[in-house]
Amino acid sequence: MQIPAKLKALALVVTLGASTLPGQSRAEVTVSHSNDPNPVLGLELNALLNQERNGLENVDADAIERLLASFKPKSSTPAISYSRDFLASQPAAKGGEQWQCLAEALYFEARGESVKGQFAVAEVILNRVSSSKFPNTVCGVVHQGTGKKYQCQFTYTCDGYADVVREKGAWDQVAKVAKLMIDGAPRTLTQGATHYHTRAVNPRWARAFAKTAQIGVHMFYRMPQA
Repeated sequence: MQIPAKLKALALVVTLGASTLPGQSRAEVTVSHSNDPNPVLGLELNALLNQERNGLENVDADAIERLLASFKPKSSTPAISYSRDFLASQPAAKGGEQWQCLAEALYFEARGESVKGQFAVAEVILNRVSSSKFPNTVCGVVHQGTGKKYQCQFTYTCDGYADVVREKGAWDQVAKVAKLMIDGAPRTLTQGATHYHTRAVNPRWARAFAKTAQIGVHMFYRMPQA
């Protein structure tokens, strides 16, 4: 293996924002404000480049392979079937802070919806994470405006009621939906929707946004230029 060549290719990948990978004609990684690898990889990459510049022979090949691997798709998400039987076949879900925020949002916003409806609400939250018009983390999106009267984005975060999970079965289900979505399940139900509302209300913004889907009791919309 020619270490310098791989190292230079890796430096180019990071510099260009993962537009290409050595040996691949088309990247499978999309870099955005929310998943830019440069801050994470920069220190380790610079150390390797310094080794090469200083003429050191023992450039860390394992480190190079590890950095290259970080650009490869990590999702092992199974093919999604929007059914309770499919979710029942999935292992119990757990995860970190972002998973917790998404699971809680699904529980309090959509636990009474169909499985497809729950995935659709998750799509909206993750579509917002991907948009420069919203915070770039799940927790940031879910709690945007919380604490400001009439300005929270998700009603349960500012309705004055304690957010207590009382239905274990419903929690177990939305937790699995959240895990699948965090792990990279496709977002194909709502055509990039960034907003939704129930059929019981008619918010003013719905007149200006493009309607993309109707699933269960929810109507889905995409904010212009989101």
